[in-house]
Amino acid sequence: MTTLSKTLRIAALSTASLAFAGTAFAGDCSSTKTASSTYIKTANAHQTTVMGATIQNAGYKKKAKKNIVETAVATESLSTLVAAVKAADLVGTLSGEGPFTVFAPVNDAFAALPAGTVETLLKPENKAQLTGILTAHVVAGKLKAKDIVKLAKENGGSVSVETVSGDTLTAVLNGDTLTVRDENGGVAGVALADVKTSNGVVHVVDSVLLPIQGKS
Repeated sequence: MTTLSKTLRIAALSTASLAFAGTAFAGDCSSTKTASSTYIKTANAHQTTVMGATIQNAGYKKKAKKNIVETAVATESLSTLVAAVKAADLVGTLSGEGPFTVFAPVNDAFAALPAGTVETLLKPENKAQLTGILTAHVVAGKLKAKDIVKLAKENGGSVSVETVSGDTLTAVLNGDTLTVRDENGGVAGVALADVKTSNGVVHVVDSVLLPIQGKS
């Protein structure tokens, strides 16, 4: 898969292709193997609850009318994320056609960062760094919780996916617990999965996933 530029170019990411390391996926997804990775196009199958109480389905049955940004704005626990998206000028991008998969940190996740971190990132002069962090939470394509769980099981308990920032997130399945790990070793738990939106899906996480600073 061509490495995605650190400069956000989501307009070029309007397909639902996802690259995963070392595993293929069948069922409600079509896949095509290459020499180095597997490309997956997710199907729009009806969402289901997975892993009982640990991964909870959001419960939407009708087609979502709100996009990712509108959904976040309507969710009080995601207000810090909304402020960050606005400061990074990503509202238009994440309101676009997509589809996108977003791992959305709750307010408490941002509050857990070192004192002053959020305030510093929201300053105009730090817009590029903020954009890098936010886009490290976004995957091009629609990947539901059951897709992640199935892929992890087929790959020995974990599966990696490239974000639109060019960074890597690794989903790890330990028994009935699904976590997402960033390249720094930081781990976020999935508190609520499969929040359906008109342009993708949101998985609410309890920690901020950070890219490696200075990575080329």
